Amino acid sequence: MHEAGQTDSVEEHGMAAALAELERLRALTADSGRPAAVARRHAAGGLTARENLAALVDPGTLIEYGRLAVAAQRARRGVDELHAQTPADGLVAMLGRVNGELFGDRAWCALLAYDYTVLAGTQGAIGHRKKDRLFELVERLRLPVVFFAEGGGGRPGDTDFPVASALDVRAFALWGRLDGVVPRIAIVHGRCFAGNAVIAGASDLIVATRSASLGMGGPAMIQAGGLGSVDPDDVGPAEMHAETGTVDVLVDDERAAATLARKLLAFFQGRTPPAESAAEGLALRSVVPARRRRAFDVRRVFDALFDHDSVVYLRERHAPELVTALARIEGRPLGVIANNSQYLAGVITAAAADKASDLMRLCDRFGLPIVSLIDTPGFMVGPEHERTGLVRRASRMLATGSKLRVPLIAVVLRRAFGLGAQAMAGGSLHEPLLTVAWAGAELGPMNLEGAVRLALRRELEQIGDPEERERLVREATRLAEEQGSAFNAARLFEVDEVIDPAETRPLVASALAAASAHSQP
Repeated sequence: MHEAGQTDSVEEHGMAAALAELERLRALTADSGRPAAVARRHAAGGLTARENLAALVDPGTLIEYGRLAVAAQRARRGVDELHAQTPADGLVAMLGRVNGELFGDRAWCALLAYDYTVLAGTQGAIGHRKKDRLFELVERLRLPVVFFAEGGGGRPGDTDFPVASALDVRAFALWGRLDGVVPRIAIVHGRCFAGNAVIAGASDLIVATRSASLGMGGPAMIQAGGLGSVDPDDVGPAEMHAETGTVDVLVDDERAAATLARKLLAFFQGRTPPAESAAEGLALRSVVPARRRRAFDVRRVFDALFDHDSVVYLRERHAPELVTALARIEGRPLGVIANNSQYLAGVITAAAADKASDLMRLCDRFGLPIVSLIDTPGFMVGPEHERTGLVRRASRMLATGSKLRVPLIAVVLRRAFGLGAQAMAGGSLHEPLLTVAWAGAELGPMNLEGAVRLALRRELEQIGDPEERERLVREATRLAEEQGSAFNAARLFEVDEVIDPAETRPLVASALAAASAHSQP
């Protein structure tokens, strides 16, 4: 029979041994314990999974899940080898705070990163279980998610569990179920194929570095399908995906991606302290050119309307005739859609309609009001564009806008013609919380000169003198312009107000404040 002191000594020795083993295992799995793998990653121009997460998360707030997990290959390798070569089964999963200095406890997020130094970031059996665990916690706690998705897809080398098809993996269904529940931001660097690409593609926002290659199948799958040999970097280059609209924002490297992810998350976390705009409101008076057909850079409106350094443009190179962005006014987060006359005169193409619909859905899901800056001749027309599925895609924009639950504020900058203008206003000029037009703006069921030529077609055909025909068109167009002026639209109460462009920012801010006050319980 042991004395009490002897028992304590034995128990302390047992704990000391357990703690020593814990320290040894943690050292094996840390970046510092894997110098060769880390050096290879750095030499390739990348950061490790843990370095990426450290760049994103507030220091001292991490809660890690499955740190001691290893690949399901114990029938092939020793445990220590697996800890050293497959730490966390190649998926680092954590809860942590991002932007805690601004949002306190509202800053908690779920953070996941595939580790490309572990079996090329492939998705292992244990890693799938970790995803399931995190995704269920995300749904329960309503936590935003940032996911570094780089990796080669499913892993064929796991042998510890019997598998016929692996099609019963639940991770993709659980990830898809989070659609509209929490904001999900994917970051893609390097090669991201198959299952990893689905994680990125099913996210709300995708940030990609310029060296990323994103595809539903990697080179091995492409070759197995008899489609030839393709270099991994040529499968789905980020530059191409910026043009297709798959990637929302393109950045230079992973550090820039982490910085941007912090900024994107903040839009869904709440208000920040008010800030001034980059340009004075008076600058808006000179934005619209005197010549009606002359294009102008709508981003000049952004500079004077939204808080300085708050705007994040989305899908800039895709359908540039329509600008979409997230921004702030007096610290309040919101979404923006704006016609861009520098491309196709700001007409709404099928791709632009999809782009607008996606932004409206994103904002509606997560409670962000929308500001619509209207300067469009309407929807695109013609046989070439009908082949793009224009009818369905344009109509979907109208349907999406008509169902918005968040406040929409419409500002007619110069032209608001046809169904396209109605789509920019949620389906009708009386759908938004507030619809205003700048002094000098024009509104109508279609382009005014075009409407005149159509209405007077028979009369014009009967006039032989070309100069006389054009004089009649000019006179009729002038009368139509008077009829369709912002002032006349206001007289008939088709718009709520005609404003000095310099009044736009304070007016929009006040309308959003009124909407917010009304929505408080």
